[in-house]
Amino acid sequence: QVQLVESGGGLVQPGGSLKLSCAASGFTFSLYFMSWYRQAPEKERELVAVIPSAGGAANYADAVKGRFTISRDNAKNTVYLEMNSLKPEDTAVYYCKAVSPVPGRFYWGQGTQVTVSS
Repeated sequence: QVQLVESGGGLVQPGGSLKLSCAASGFTFSLYFMSWYRQAPEKERELVAVIPSAGGAANYADAVKGRFTISRDNAKNTVYLEMNSLKPEDTAVYYCKAVSPVPGRFYWGQGTQVTVSS
């Protein structure tokens, strides 16, 4: 059974930091690209960051470049999103997504709420 379980969300003040985790099981994690998406109220879900299966060079949305860092630990089947200098506009539900090398196969987590507010 495939599972992606996000954790680490919460309420943080502007300028603060959070680190999200996404623990994966039920598939060969090391073969999958991993990504983080977010969805704010009444907005489309958007890609935040993506990291290749073996780690290395990641890609980021322009809105988070220089503030967010995606990383992964294939030994722990976990992907992370470190978020610094948080802004109110970063408020959203954050989801992790696993994308298979097999076209059309992917999995979503259930999401974790991040709220940036004073």
